[in-house]
Amino acid sequence: MKKILKILLVCCVIIVAFLAYKSASKLLPFYQQLTHERVGNEVDLQLKDQKDADFTGSLKCMECHEEHYDAWSHSMHPKMIQDIHKNPSVVVADFSKLPKDANFALEDATYTVGGKFKQRYMIPHDFNATQDYVLGNYQWNVQTQKWQKFKPWKYWYKEAYPHDNEKLPTSKACDGCHFTGYMSKQVRVEPGIACESCHGPGSKHAKDPDSQVYVASMSDPIRQNEVCLQCHMRNRDIRLKDHNMSEIYGDAKDYPYGYEAGMPLVEYKLPAPFTMGHETKEFYANGVGKKNRTQGNEFVNSIKAKHGITCINCHDPHTLAPTAQNNTGNQLCLKCHGFGSVIGPHQDSLEKHTHHKADSKGSLCVECHMPKTGRHTGKSPLTVRSHMFGFVTPNETRKYKMPDETNACFACHKHDRSMEVLQKDLQEWGMVNWTQRN
Repeated sequence: MKKILKILLVCCVIIVAFLAYKSASKLLPFYQQLTHERVGNEVDLQLKDQKDADFTGSLKCMECHEEHYDAWSHSMHPKMIQDIHKNPSVVVADFSKLPKDANFALEDATYTVGGKFKQRYMIPHDFNATQDYVLGNYQWNVQTQKWQKFKPWKYWYKEAYPHDNEKLPTSKACDGCHFTGYMSKQVRVEPGIACESCHGPGSKHAKDPDSQVYVASMSDPIRQNEVCLQCHMRNRDIRLKDHNMSEIYGDAKDYPYGYEAGMPLVEYKLPAPFTMGHETKEFYANGVGKKNRTQGNEFVNSIKAKHGITCINCHDPHTLAPTAQNNTGNQLCLKCHGFGSVIGPHQDSLEKHTHHKADSKGSLCVECHMPKTGRHTGKSPLTVRSHMFGFVTPNETRKYKMPDETNACFACHKHDRSMEVLQKDLQEWGMVNWTQRN
């Protein structure tokens, strides 16, 4: 009898161990990352050799890193700034429809800015005998295929510059993020976001491979996000911590001036202010972004970031895939959040979790957990997906005065179900708690 009990006990232990392994197995590849020791936001992680290194440009990187260069060259990062004279085809706007009160023509422009959602045009302009650029007073909305007025001075720094396109240099507002090298060296080393924007200056590494560059994936998992957050986070000039706007008039910068990959970003960037319950021009009252480039502001407050998940766990840093327009369905999310994982979903099938057919839009993770809440311009459709990863209920949508279409449920059911009925559905499914029913 004792022998049988021992056998049964051993079998139970094996079964429990197997179930525990099965439950945690999806997290094992990320164990080292998730348990990495924190180093603090103020610690400088930039390598010593990079402190006095120079930017060399991506062509130098390509000599040894051809595979990464090729992947990157097909992404949108190098295309954020493109030279019209070298390649006229980069212009996506219909200049035959340019409004008559435009202060520029196509032949005046040197560079395009963007081109996927909107495109702006950089025109050479001298400031205090220094060659710089300004942006034209119209931008092309790629999504609506229309020209619309553009006032680059209308953002948070509107009290720091004259309200005139021709008096706001791109060196203050745009070039820090859009030209490699400009953020720290104030030199337009290369148009677009290239290798050294994320790895730091590489002149010493190019001469001696043993002299390393910053590799974010080898750093503290929370700190590694900073190479993305340097640009993908709405900010304020860091000097506003102890200066007022009048003191930096004509010099307010819309990027973390002086920052290089690995440095403590907190010393160079002041995030756009937000207080829970108070709507701003950039965020709804629950912190969800209204615009593009708020991914970082949302993400750093998400449970994913707080547990050490990083941007590059989801996005390939060279190809940038997946994107909002080209994602992989549920494949990416289910790497960690598969059924049987300790971090859920805790139902045993996709249909039980979503209450929608498995092959329907209602069963796509991003539709509910990353709904389209932001716009690329005030006249653009909702296409910017939230990076909060929570689920905003119909009641919360109303509570925080968000447009109904930003609600994941209503976005699909606006023709057949009201917000009240959708809220009731969620309550019946047990997918909202009692505090959200008020």
